[in-house]
Parts: sequence; structure tokens; C-alpha cells
Amino acid sequence: MAKKKEVTIEERLRALYDLQLIDSRIDEIRNVRGELPLEVRDLEDEVAGLNIRLEKLITSLEAIDTDIADKKNLIEESKNLIKKYSEQQKNVRNNREFNSLTKEVEFQELEIELAEKHIREFKVQIEQKKEVISETKDRLKQRQDHLKHKKDELDAILSETEKEEQALITKSEDYKKDIEPRLVAAYIRIRKNVKNGLAVVPIERGAAGGSFFTIPPQVQVEIAARKKIITDEHSGRILVDPVLAEEQKTKMEKIFSKL
Repeated sequence: MAKKKEVTIEERLRALYDLQLIDSRIDEIRNVRGELPLEVRDLEDEVAGLNIRLEKLITSLEAIDTDIADKKNLIEESKNLIKKYSEQQKNVRNNREFNSLTKEVEFQELEIELAEKHIREFKVQIEQKKEVISETKDRLKQRQDHLKHKKDELDAILSETEKEEQALITKSEDYKKDIEPRLVAAYIRIRKNVKNGLAVVPIERGAAGGSFFTIPPQVQVEIAARKKIITDEHSGRILVDPVLAEEQKTKMEKIFSKL
């Protein structure tokens, strides 16, 4: 059985930097989308909320219409009773019966007054609710239009980048399989803790990429020798020499152009 070839430190550094370039490319794609997915989700929630509010307002309006119809029926019933009691008053035998019917008539007249008062109040409520419904419909239309615009914008970006993003995610997972698990774990941990997700950076003008802290010349020599994995003492990021970085960038650009 053939002995498995030992991976050199240089090969590990190249693999880690390749992985960083892939993941940075994924980050760039996601940055292009920016806050759009969140904006779309918030707008969808707002539109759903406005629709629910509109439904409740319309339902309450229908309930008021029913209440008005009930009060109108009550008025008709009271009028019929007044007519009935007034007819009965013509045939009473004594004052007690007459007074009793008079009280019934007065009671029904009060019922009519109260019902008419309620109807007036209901009509005021209807006008108020109609105004709120109109405002809600206007707001809903505005938010629906805005949502459509944002969805179209997001769909356009997704159609341009989704295929590439998925291919890069697959490639990132494939590259991780070829790197020692402990290095992958360290890479992921550093990536989470540093700005812009840059866990592996080249030396630029004597400092770690994106940093202002100068790296001592002796350490720069050790990094260029590619004999051990060296991290930046200030940020904890893994450091590679600029020549290796440029070589891997050229290689990965060719791969990216085919995706």
C-alpha cells in the first residue's frame, strides 16, 4: 500500500489562501445584495400587517352596517307598537288602561329616539373608519409598489450571482476537505473574529494586509521561507508572503472566470 504523501507547510498555506480567496468572493457577492433581503422581508411583513388591518376595518364596517340595520328594524317595530297602542287607546274602558297604554307609547318613542341616536353615532363611526380604510389602502399601495421594486432589484442581483455563489460554496467545501481539520477550524475561528472575514492575508508594505502594525524583518523572512505557519501577533490572522499570494490570486481568477 502506497504511503500517503505528506503535505508541506507551503502547500497548506497555498490551500488556506485559496480557501480565503473563495470565501472572500462569496462575501463580495453577498455584500452586493447588502440589506436587500432584509428590506424585502420587512416590507413583506409590513404589507401582510396592513392587509390584516384592512380586513379588520372592513369587517368592523360590516358589523356597524348590521347594527344600523338592527336599529332600523327596532324603530319599525316601535312604530308599529305605537300605532297598535294608539288604536287600543280608542277602545279603553277606564283611565288606568289609557294611562298604561300612554306609557307604552312613550316608552316606544324613547326607544325610537335612542335607536336614532345610535344610528347617528354609527354613521359618524362609519365615516371615520372609511377615512382610516382609505389611508390604509393608500399606504398599502405604496408599500406594495415599494416591495415590488425591491423584489425586482433583488431578483436581478440573484439571477446574476446565485449560480456563481452556489458554485463557490461547493468549491469552498471541497477545498476544506483537502485541509487538515484543525487548520480549517482555526481558519473559521479567525475569520469570525476579524474584520471583513479575512483570516489569511499577505504582507503589504511590511505589514499584514489591512493592518498598520509593521512586521519585523526577521519575521517577514520566516514567512517568505514558508517553513511554518505564522500568525499576526496583533490580529491573529495567518500570514502569507506577497509572491505566494499573487500566484494563488492568478490561479483562482482563472477558476472564478469559468464559474
